[in-house]
Amino acid sequence: MAGSYCLAIDAMGGDFGPRVTVPATLDILRQQPNLRVVLFGDAEQIQQQLRLAADHFPERLQVRHCSQFVSMDDKPSFALRNKRDSSMWLAVEQVANKQAAACVSAGNTGALMAMSLFQLGSLPGISRPAIGARIPTARGFTYLLDMGANLECTAEQLYQFGLIASLVAAEVDGNASPSVGLLNIGVESLKGKQEILDAAALFNTNPDIHYIGFVEADSLFNGEADIVVCDGFSGNIALKAGEGVAKLLQRQIRDALGETVLARFGALFLKPALGRLLKRVDPARYNGASFLGLQGVVIKSHGSADQWGFARAIEVALNEAERDLPTLIEKRLSENNQSAVVIQR
Repeated sequence: MAGSYCLAIDAMGGDFGPRVTVPATLDILRQQPNLRVVLFGDAEQIQQQLRLAADHFPERLQVRHCSQFVSMDDKPSFALRNKRDSSMWLAVEQVANKQAAACVSAGNTGALMAMSLFQLGSLPGISRPAIGARIPTARGFTYLLDMGANLECTAEQLYQFGLIASLVAAEVDGNASPSVGLLNIGVESLKGKQEILDAAALFNTNPDIHYIGFVEADSLFNGEADIVVCDGFSGNIALKAGEGVAKLLQRQIRDALGETVLARFGALFLKPALGRLLKRVDPARYNGASFLGLQGVVIKSHGSADQWGFARAIEVALNEAERDLPTLIEKRLSENNQSAVVIQR
């Protein structure tokens, strides 16, 4: 990391709260000597975890006590109105006030999006931000969005998701012409809901987007497209199904290699290759989803992420903060005169 950055961490989010978020933060602080972090949450719980650590970097780590936290059952509208002293709200506020370069939370997705949109706002020409993340595929990885922020999407919003992701792939991965596909129930041109058909028409009108057509769920992990666009309902189901299959394969491979003496003996020779395979399909390796389209960097960690997984989400935040990704996207949108489009009916 070239520069010095401050990150705001919602320490209370996720299934495990400070038991995971605090050790993960300390792991990253050990690796990044120029990084500063503010942990938001229950000070007593956070300090308890810090006392268990061999080192806790008092000069680079601050703890901000919060009297509230957002539960996974809180409705976004309720959290937005009534949780202004929560760890989530104050962590996002740190970014809005330019006191932190990015926010990371494993908490309630809907509440995080509502608070982020309210405090940061969306980029010009973008009506709704989307949650986007890399998923492993046979050819490396694919950007999938939306993954849960917008359960229903208009054709214009789907088009905007593809546009934003194309700019991200160009800036982050150096992919000048990433391929974009729409997740659908078939590849035929007339299949699917009307908003998907209309979104396809919009993609076809923009020669600057490398649109390749519809992608079915069974092809999602083949890497046919660099970017796959869908509504948040479909994307979240696809993501969770993929994670479930990956975990199933991991368990079955480990069980099979321990069934017999011969299998255990063979596992000694296969261990390096299998280790690389299991690591490649480990969902935690790809943890850290970006809220693309916001005027600030907000990263959503999986709620069930362990210490290693949450640390990966922090790394995603660092990468986007270092690039100042929202500013780059806004600049590219302005340069290309890209904005929201409306279908004339």
